[in-house]
Amino acid sequence: MNLNLSLRPQAGALAGKTRRRHRGFTLVEMLLVITIIGILAALVVPKMMGRSEQARQSAARADIASIKTALDAYEVDNGSYPKTLADLLQAPRQARNWRGPYLDKIPQDPWGIEYLYAQPGRQNATSFDLSSIGPDGKAGTEDDFGNWTAK
Repeated sequence: MNLNLSLRPQAGALAGKTRRRHRGFTLVEMLLVITIIGILAALVVPKMMGRSEQARQSAARADIASIKTALDAYEVDNGSYPKTLADLLQAPRQARNWRGPYLDKIPQDPWGIEYLYAQPGRQNATSFDLSSIGPDGKAGTEDDFGNWTAK
């Protein structure tokens, strides 16, 4: 009499369970996942789209603040503001006590355009105007901002 007291399942039973465990997702499951991802994207993407433009404007304001600090340091050392932003990098002839460079480089605004500098300024007649023409790339429009704007 041969009694098989093994605790292992028979080969045929194991093969059937293995096949069921390794099968893929059903079409309904895939469609459900795709639908959920689509709903989440529809909710999240519009909120994030405005953030990138807002981040660029914040970066431009930070650049203006750091350039303004360099311009003020130049003015303290030399008694007047420079004629161009390039004077922050290399000593101009008229600079008596130039202790620069005041910046590593002159940055471009986040839209790849040079900052506008005027000395004396139209908005700040006793000092300078430093501005970005904003995302539209046109001077004199609503999206312009500079060291005189209250935004």
